[in-house]
Amino acid sequence: MLIGIDWGGTKIEGVALSPDGSELARLREDTPRHDYDGCIAMIGSIILRLEAATGQRGSVGIGIPGSLEPKSRIGKGASSTWLLNRPVEADLHERLGRELRVENDADCLAASEAVDGAGAGHNVVFAVILGSGAGAGIAVGGRAHHGPNNSAGEWGHNPLPMPQASELPGAPCYCGKHGCLETWVSGRAFEAEYARHTGTELKARAVMEKVRAGDRLAGLIWDRYLDRTARGLSVVVNTLDPDIFVMGGGMSNIPELYEELPARIARYTFSTVFHTPIVPSRHGDSSGVRGAAWLWKDG
Repeated sequence: MLIGIDWGGTKIEGVALSPDGSELARLREDTPRHDYDGCIAMIGSIILRLEAATGQRGSVGIGIPGSLEPKSRIGKGASSTWLLNRPVEADLHERLGRELRVENDADCLAASEAVDGAGAGHNVVFAVILGSGAGAGIAVGGRAHHGPNNSAGEWGHNPLPMPQASELPGAPCYCGKHGCLETWVSGRAFEAEYARHTGTELKARAVMEKVRAGDRLAGLIWDRYLDRTARGLSVVVNTLDPDIFVMGGGMSNIPELYEELPARIARYTFSTVFHTPIVPSRHGDSSGVRGAAWLWKDG
């Protein structure tokens, strides 16, 4: 049995899979935000409850909202800032008393979708999360690619390409820089842009309902969001030219993204053609937790 844990900023989810990918059990709890020790304890509890529910002991893979420094295994680059500079892997190992594998949550998304999701059959899968934050993972040959600095796929912390004067220097990011893509293309950024221009706070879904109803201001804000996302992904095409883009996170549920984004990206790529498929993740919210379980797929 393979157990996957998705340690997110708002929820911690666990799943138990059989080796063929069939789901045996699933649990989800709200994340104890800003409570590092509480998160470690909850992960331990979820694993024990999954094993009790199935009557089996499983391997454990964990996806975190950040990554681990490759030598010290200290938490870095985490949007859940209470993981920063913490010995995440060592603390989890002490709590669980067993071997485990810990990877970035976007890498888990990429691996999940590359193995048996929307990216299956493609060699290089670039998985994008457009949720409360923005990030990406890269899978090559069905396995997450990390690099020597464990920084592959940190797309959300590159600057917005080809910025206009009004987009400089950009909003401050939790990472300490200004104008990171995350501050422009996350779902939270889309909602904040609408609130700035209207004085009304709405969820992205409600803003898109206004777009479809012909609201001019909502349409302009969506157009800007689309353009910024296209600029960000055009650099990925120019650098990596992946076989497929697989989209996750709340903004990936907007149908217009798939209808309008390809032509926008083509405006900014160096190549005169753009044929890369852009598709939603097959497993949706479950993709990250499945990818964490797949960290042990080959033993």
